[in-house]
Amino acid sequence: MSLTDVLERLYARRRFGIRPGVDRVGTLLERLGNPEKQFRTIHVVGTNGKGSTSAFLSAILLHAGHSVAQFSSPHLVRFTERFRINGAEYSTEKLTHRLEVVLEAAPDEATFFEITTALAAYIFCEEQVAFAIMEAGMGGGSDATAAFNGEMTILTPIAIDHAEYLGATLETIAKEKAGIIKQRTHVISAEQPEVVRLAIAERCRSSESTLTALGTDFSVDRTFDHTLTYHGLHRTLLRLIPGCAGRYQAVNAALALAAAETLEAEGTKITPTAFKAGIAGATWPGRMELIPGSPRLLLDGAHNPAGAAALAEALQDYSYSRLLMVTGVCDDKDVEQMYARLLPLVDVIYTVTPAVDRAIKDEALTQYFRTQGIESEPCGSVVAGVNKARSRAAEHDLILVCGSLFVVGEVKAWLEKVHYSGIRG
Repeated sequence: MSLTDVLERLYARRRFGIRPGVDRVGTLLERLGNPEKQFRTIHVVGTNGKGSTSAFLSAILLHAGHSVAQFSSPHLVRFTERFRINGAEYSTEKLTHRLEVVLEAAPDEATFFEITTALAAYIFCEEQVAFAIMEAGMGGGSDATAAFNGEMTILTPIAIDHAEYLGATLETIAKEKAGIIKQRTHVISAEQPEVVRLAIAERCRSSESTLTALGTDFSVDRTFDHTLTYHGLHRTLLRLIPGCAGRYQAVNAALALAAAETLEAEGTKITPTAFKAGIAGATWPGRMELIPGSPRLLLDGAHNPAGAAALAEALQDYSYSRLLMVTGVCDDKDVEQMYARLLPLVDVIYTVTPAVDRAIKDEALTQYFRTQGIESEPCGSVVAGVNKARSRAAEHDLILVCGSLFVVGEVKAWLEKVHYSGIRG
């Protein structure tokens, strides 16, 4: 049976929607022989920056000589992107067989994400990795990944997102995210809004965990030449050049470095050169990903106000004559908040309708932008939007593709000349 056929069985589980809790995934893991107990787990939780932070830490550990797995969601083009072993996307052939095994063991009402999370455990166990860096889905304590007994939790910046599932206030969301922290473990946190910081601190107190925070226990600075200076727990690192582009990557890199230093202090062997080499060697697709050409394309999957604000700041490092934006979003987004920081930077907007059921129609998005005084044109499909922008762009213009990971995924599939299904989960 092909991976496409097996995936159809998995995608059918989307009918169960999103169901917080770890009971079903716990049952599935038990039926599989508890593969999650065969490796060391590091949880990465937050609103933005989870994938990049995971990629930085994975690269550091890999350069230090450890076997490392990375689990992420959603994927951009291929389902296999969610599972990386030592930096490489998992093979289609192996995944097909292992997904069949997990599907046969799955409880009747196990959800898409629960099965995918258990599949990660099964794959990582079979591949005999030493570390698994597990990116949470939307949540924390009630996220399927919480079924793994993590020895460390990394908390990236937390903001309001997925409020319909996590809660309407930042405090509620922060408590849910911090709920994944296990008893007597290490916690590495980004700088957070005060209400978030207090929620994290309280969870650390109640779980007897050790909190290490950016801005208090370690710091990072961008220098005039765009390199980073990291003042860490036990070392200072100069002239770091992150492999992932964007000003906001300074925070993600610092979190990964502090996590690696903490692991080192607890006895994990990490060579001195691995810190710098890991930061330089990390890559993460669809985040400030520059596609060369004339004109250039810049792909960024910012899909919430905090991510869009970080994107707007990162654009200061790019030179261009005009900024042409190709964008589309889903109907669960606050359009006004999403684009507030980007609109002052944009010359023309080409709106698109991503190939997902809950996408906002391009005409409706264009109408909004016109009310804001921005020239905008509806283009229909994502590819049509990119082609229209290319046809109108001059050599030194920059075309920014953003608004949703769905939009970025469609463009990447088109550029790679592969089929795009539009199915996520």
